[in-house]
Amino acid sequence: MEIKRDKYLAQLASRMWNGQVKVITGIRRCGKSYLLKRLFKQHLAENEGVRERSILVLDLDDDSNIRLRNPLELSAFVRKWMKGRTGKSYLFIDEIQMCDEVPNPYVPGGKSITFCDSLNGFLHIDNLDVYVTGSNSKMLSRDILTEFRGRGDEVRLHPLSFGEYFAAVGGDRADALNRYMRFGGMPFALNRPDNAAREEYLKSLFKEVYFKDIIERKKVERTDVLGFVTDFLCSGVGSLTNPTKIANSLKTNYDCGVSKNTVCTYLDYLTDAFMFSEAKRYDIKGRSYFDYPSKYYCEDVGLRNARTDFRQMEMTHIMENVIYNELKVRGYSVDVGVVHARETNRNGNSTRVAREIDFVVNKSSERVYVQSAYALQDEEKRASELKPFSLTGDSFRKIIVRNDVGMRWFDEHGVLNISIQDFLTDDSVV
Repeated sequence: MEIKRDKYLAQLASRMWNGQVKVITGIRRCGKSYLLKRLFKQHLAENEGVRERSILVLDLDDDSNIRLRNPLELSAFVRKWMKGRTGKSYLFIDEIQMCDEVPNPYVPGGKSITFCDSLNGFLHIDNLDVYVTGSNSKMLSRDILTEFRGRGDEVRLHPLSFGEYFAAVGGDRADALNRYMRFGGMPFALNRPDNAAREEYLKSLFKEVYFKDIIERKKVERTDVLGFVTDFLCSGVGSLTNPTKIANSLKTNYDCGVSKNTVCTYLDYLTDAFMFSEAKRYDIKGRSYFDYPSKYYCEDVGLRNARTDFRQMEMTHIMENVIYNELKVRGYSVDVGVVHARETNRNGNSTRVAREIDFVVNKSSERVYVQSAYALQDEEKRASELKPFSLTGDSFRKIIVRNDVGMRWFDEHGVLNISIQDFLTDDSVV
C-alpha cells in the first residue's frame, strides 16, 4: 500500500542544501525511515536528477554497520566515501542514536565524542547534504537540536493524519473515520491483515519498542511505575491532571507509593519520547499560563486504545484527542483555554467561575478557538459549549467540531459548526 507523506516530503525538499543537519524526529514506527529512504530518495531521483551513486545510506541498526556506531569510525567512513567527489552528494543516516559515545583519544579524560561531533564535522564538506533519523528517547529529546549548536533543522513527523490515512485506504469516509478512531494512524498497522492483527501490533509497540527504549536509555528502575503512569494518561486523555493527582491515584489504585517528583520524571520520559503531548492551561484574558493542572494527549489514538485493551472507547475523549493531534500536525501551538466570568448561582450569590475552551490554537499572529463536541443534543448543551466563546472579549475565529452535523454552517454568533470528517480533511478551515 502506497502511503503519501507529501507535507513532510515538501518540508525536506525545502530544506535541501541549507547548511544544516536535517533531523527527522517522531515517535518510533511513525514512518521516518520510509519518508527518508523511500519517498525523499525517490524525490531526488525524479525531480533533482540525483543518481543512486550520489547517495550514501547508512543503517546503523544493521549489524553489518556495527563499527560505524563509533562516531570516529563513522566520520572516517563518510570522509573516505566523499574523497574525490566533486558533485553534490547526499548522506542518509538511519537510527543515528545507535552511535555510541567514545572517549576522545587525543584528550584523555576530556569530553567524550558523540554523533553530534561527527555530524557537525560533515557540515564543513561543501558538497554534502546531511539527513538523519532517530527513534528513541535520547534522539527524540526536545533538546537534541541544541547538540548541533544551532545547525540542526528539525522535521517533526507524526503518525498518519486522517487525511493521509483516508488517501491510502479510500472507501466510505465515515467508515474510514470509525476505523481511524479505533486503530489510529501508525503506518504499519494499515498493512496488518485483519483487526485482530492490528490490535496485537499496537499492543506490542509499548512492550517491545517504546518501554524497552525508555528503560534502556534512562536506566529506569521502577518499570511498574512507567506502566502505571502510561495507563493513567491513556485512560484520562483530555482530562485535567497533575503529578500529585497521578501519584495519589497510583497509591490508591495500584498500592504503589511514589512521590510527585518521581511521577514528574516519568512524565518527562513519556513526553520526550513523543508518546504523549502536554497541553497547558492558558488564561485568555490574563495572558498567562497555569503551572498545573494540564491535559495530556496520546500521539496516536490507536496506541491509546490498545493500551486500554480497546475497552475504554469513550468517543468524546477519542475525538478530542484526534482533533488535538490534527492541530499539531498542521503546525499550530495548542493550549487549553480558560476564561473567567462572574455568574449567579441558584441562591443568588455571585461567584467567579472558570470556563474552558478545548483548544486555543496559535500560529504567528493567527489565533482560533476550537471546541470539540461529539454531539449537542439540545439547546442547553449547545449554550454550554458556546458560553466560553462569548467570554473571550475578542474577534478571533471560533469553531465547534461536531460528530452530529452534515454540512458546515455559521450560527447567529458567527461560530462555525463543522463535522469532524470535514474538519479533518480540509486543512483550510484551520
